[in-house]
Amino acid sequence: MRHNARELPGRRRLRTLGRVGLVTTTCAPATLISSVQRALALLRAASRAPAGAPAKQLARSVGLPMGTTYHLLRTLTYEGYLQRRTDGSYVLGEEIATLLDTGRLQTLLQRTRPALAALRDSVHAAAYLAFHESGEIVVKDIQDSPEWPRIDLWVGFRDAGHATALGRCVLAFLDAKDRHDYLARHPLHELTTRTLTNRQALLAELERVRSAGLAVEDQEYLPEVACVAAPIVVGGLVGAVGVSFGRQRLAELDGIVPPLMNTAARIARWCALTL
Repeated sequence: MRHNARELPGRRRLRTLGRVGLVTTTCAPATLISSVQRALALLRAASRAPAGAPAKQLARSVGLPMGTTYHLLRTLTYEGYLQRRTDGSYVLGEEIATLLDTGRLQTLLQRTRPALAALRDSVHAAAYLAFHESGEIVVKDIQDSPEWPRIDLWVGFRDAGHATALGRCVLAFLDAKDRHDYLARHPLHELTTRTLTNRQALLAELERVRSAGLAVEDQEYLPEVACVAAPIVVGGLVGAVGVSFGRQRLAELDGIVPPLMNTAARIARWCALTL
């Protein structure tokens, strides 16, 4: 759909690269979609009315016909980007908050990825970053290499929190309610002969992890594989940084733990600034 001559609300001046360099132009590419621009204009208008704005006010503020405005408002409300209140006014919906949270997480991961890679290269082991998210333990990034590959994730981390240093670190620093919720939904499966499957024994181990500020796992997720993890706790956000390696390297923990703890502390500072 091509634009008509009238400039739509929210149009930006575009910079295009010509043969002689950068050229500033107000001519929008023909591939822009007018209906999308109009929907975005309505979202911007709604964001400028914290107490809510009725359809007529939104239509007037962006210069759209009422019929078009109602169609777009219904679509945006259905998708969760707007919320229609009982008085008929519109405010931003929960999907906007989700987008903002996701954007902040993307920004955080852009910062943490080089730090994880540096940790990998420093300790010669694959490095992992995980967070407690919507009731689950979710691995957000893995930095490995051909020399130091990631472990075989034969059982997803979501279901193996009890058997990994990364998962235990997160569980140890959750509040009691969130920890109980996770354990109530995830059976303590025996992944190896060394996996802790007794709930009381696991809770005792989590207390040790919390006291030490460090989780160490030896062959509980995979035979001949060990893992060590350090917590990330910023307000209500709980996560962990971990590295995995052959269990024979447990004798090298004195050289592995300091860079691990430093990386966790750096990421915690970035979380405080970003999230």
